[in-house]
Amino acid sequence: MYQVIRKPLISEKNSLLAESNVYVFEVDKAATKTEVKNAIEKLFKVKVLSVRTAVCRSRATRNKFGVGLVKYWKKALVRLSPGQKISIFEGA
Repeated sequence: MYQVIRKPLISEKNSLLAESNVYVFEVDKAATKTEVKNAIEKLFKVKVLSVRTAVCRSRATRNKFGVGLVKYWKKALVRLSPGQKISIFEGA
């Protein structure tokens, strides 16, 4: 469960999604939608309606040492049933 979910992604765009019961997490690259759903339900004790995943591909980045690559990672957008919330996104 803790190997599937890496960290919650908190940004302005994701905060707007949280108002409509969609929460965004960084997950393991090999995790499936079913594994993500089971991990969220066990960890936060909520009912998940759907899971959407997106693979964020690597991109070039520049710094004073030259050009490097940002590794690719996977994010999951989790929709909860109405009336349920995850407290870490609420600031509590």
